[in-house]
Amino acid sequence: MFQFFRNFFKTKLGLAISLAFLGLIALAFASADVSSTGTFGGIAGGDRVAVVGDEKISTSDLVRATNNGLDSFRQDQPTATMQAFLREGGLDGSLEALINRAAIMGFAQKHGIRAGDNLINSEIRMIPAFRGPDGNFSEDTYRQALAQQRVTDAQVREDLGTGLLSQQLLIPAGFGASVPDKLAYRYAQLFKERRRGSIALLPAATYAPSGKADPKVLRAYYDNNRDVFVRPERRTIRYATFDSSALGDRIEPTDAEIAARYERDAAQYAASETRDVTQLIVPTEAAAKSIRDRVAGGASFETVAREAGLRASPVVDVLREGLSAQASPAVASAYFSAARGAMTTPARSPLGWHVARIDAIDTTPARTLAQVRSELTDTLREEKRVRGMADLASEIEEQLEDGATLAEVAEDLGLDLSTVGPALADGRLYDTPQRTLPDVLRPALATAFQMDEEEPEIAPVESGQTYLVYEVGNIITAAAAPFAEIEDMVEARWRATEGMKAAQAAADRVMARLRDGQSIAQALAAEERRVPPAQSVDMTREDLARQRERRIPPPLALLFSMAEGTAKKLEAGGNAGFFVVRVNDIAMDDIAADDPLIAQAQRQMGPLLGEEYADQFRRAMREELGVSRNPSAIEAVRTQLTGS
Repeated sequence: MFQFFRNFFKTKLGLAISLAFLGLIALAFASADVSSTGTFGGIAGGDRVAVVGDEKISTSDLVRATNNGLDSFRQDQPTATMQAFLREGGLDGSLEALINRAAIMGFAQKHGIRAGDNLINSEIRMIPAFRGPDGNFSEDTYRQALAQQRVTDAQVREDLGTGLLSQQLLIPAGFGASVPDKLAYRYAQLFKERRRGSIALLPAATYAPSGKADPKVLRAYYDNNRDVFVRPERRTIRYATFDSSALGDRIEPTDAEIAARYERDAAQYAASETRDVTQLIVPTEAAAKSIRDRVAGGASFETVAREAGLRASPVVDVLREGLSAQASPAVASAYFSAARGAMTTPARSPLGWHVARIDAIDTTPARTLAQVRSELTDTLREEKRVRGMADLASEIEEQLEDGATLAEVAEDLGLDLSTVGPALADGRLYDTPQRTLPDVLRPALATAFQMDEEEPEIAPVESGQTYLVYEVGNIITAAAAPFAEIEDMVEARWRATEGMKAAQAAADRVMARLRDGQSIAQALAAEERRVPPAQSVDMTREDLARQRERRIPPPLALLFSMAEGTAKKLEAGGNAGFFVVRVNDIAMDDIAADDPLIAQAQRQMGPLLGEEYADQFRRAMREELGVSRNPSAIEAVRTQLTGS
C-alpha cells in the first residue's frame, strides 16, 4: 500500500495533487492568522492584547504579569483573591506596565540606546539576594532564587535590561527640574489661602430599603455580584515535629569516642605557660647588653629605654610556640628561661636584638582525661545531635521522595500527627479568625500555600533544634460562597448597595437645590428623610497641611480643590453614603517675596516636576511608536483569571 502511494506521487498527476493539498493547508493557516478568530492558550479573542510599535504583547504576558502583580499585592493582603485584585484595577495596571515597558524598549532600540550583557551581569552580581554565605555572588543562590520566584534567567535579564534603559532615558528627562519663581510664589501663597464652606453626609443607611427583601431580588443580586462574595483559599495542614529525642541513645558518646577526641586534642589539654613581658628591640647586641646591665644595676627599664630614644612595649599572654614562630627560637628560649621580674639575656631575631623584663608567669597544669571527660561528653553529644538530626532529616526526605506518606514517616519515628485548619494564607484560621496557626507552622506557611495535596515536605525550625514534617491535607480554592450559606450577608450588602443608589440620587437632588439658590441647610431640610446637618468648614491650606501626618478626610481634600461657589458630591467609603461639598468663599493673602515658604515650595515641587517630565516623555514614546489594544483579548484574559 505505501509503495503504491510513493509511486503515485512520483507521477505528474500525483505531484499536482500534492501541491494543491499543501496550498490549501497554507491558505487555511493564513486565513486563521488574518481573521484572528481562533484561540491562543485557551483564550478567545486573539493571542495579542496590545501592540506597541512592532512589539506584540501576548495574552500569556498579561496573564503572567497579573499573577505576579497579585503575588506582590498579597504581601500586604495575604488573603486577597484574584477577583479582589482585578476590582482594584490590577489587570489594567499590569497592562499599562507592559505597554510602558515595550515602549521604552522599542524607543531605545529605534534610537540606538542599549544595555549590554556585561552591564546586566554587573547588575545581577550587585543584588544582595543573589549572594552566598561569603558575601559574593553565588550561581547556586541565584538559581534557587529564580526557582522560588518562578522566573527564568532570560526574564530576569530582560527586566534588568528594561530597567537600565529606563534609567538612561527617564532620569535625564526629569533630572535637575527647577520651578520658576512665579510658580513657586503662587504655590507658597496657596498655604495662606482660606476656604469657607460646608460638608454634608447623606447616609446610605438612611435611604436603604426597609421591610422584608424579595428572595428573587436577593438571588439576582448575588448572581450579578458573585466576585464580591468570594471566599479566600484555605488549606488544612497536617504536621508533626521531632527533635533530638527521636535519635534516642545514638547521640550519647561512647568511651572510645571520648578517648579518641582527648587524644586528638591532646595539645589543648597539655600543660601550658604564658608570660607577660615588657620588651625592647635594638639594632646591636652591645646596645641590648648595655640596657640589661643598667637595669640590673637598679635603673628603671622604662627610663633607660626613654633615655636611649626608645619605648619599651608591654606584651601579654605570650606563648613559647607563638613567640618562636613570630620572632625566633632564641628569643623564645631567652624569654622562657628567665625568672619572674628578671631581665632576659639578649637574643636575636630578624628584627634585631631583644631584651625584656618578665612581668608575670601564668602556668596551667595539664588536664587528665577524667578531668575533661564531662566537657568532651557535652561537645561530642552536641556534635552528634546536629549531625544526627541532619542525617535523620535527609533519611526522611529520601523516604518522602520515594513515595512514603506523612503517616508512614510519623509511625516510623513514633511521632504524633496534628491537623489544623482550614487556614488562610495570613496564618489565621478561617472558622475562628481570632485564632492563628501554631508558631511552629509559621516558617512553612508560604510553602504550604504553594504545595499540592498530600505531597509532604520537611523543614528545619528553631535554628535546626526542631524539624517539621508537614503536608496539605485539603485545599479549598477561592470561590463564591453558596447563596444558602450567606443569604443574610447578601441581604445586608444588597440593602447597602440600594441605600448607596438612593443616597446618590438624594445628593443629586441636594445639589440641584443648591444651584437654584437654596442654602445647604434648606436643601437638606427639603429631603423627605431626616439627614444629619451640614458641618461648616473655615480653615487655611496651612491648617490642612498640619493634618498631613494623619489621613486628610477625602471631602475636606475635595473642598480645597474646588472653585468658589461650586458644589460637588463625593462617594463615602465603605458604602457609608455620599458627601455633598460646597465652597462658599475663597480668600487669598499676599506673602513677602522672601517668605521661607517660597524656597520650601521650590524644594518640594522640583522632584514632582521632574516626575512629570519623565511621565510626559514616557507618553511621547508611546505616541511615537503607536499603541493599539485588543479589547476582546483583554476581556478574555479577565474572564480566564476570574475563572468565569
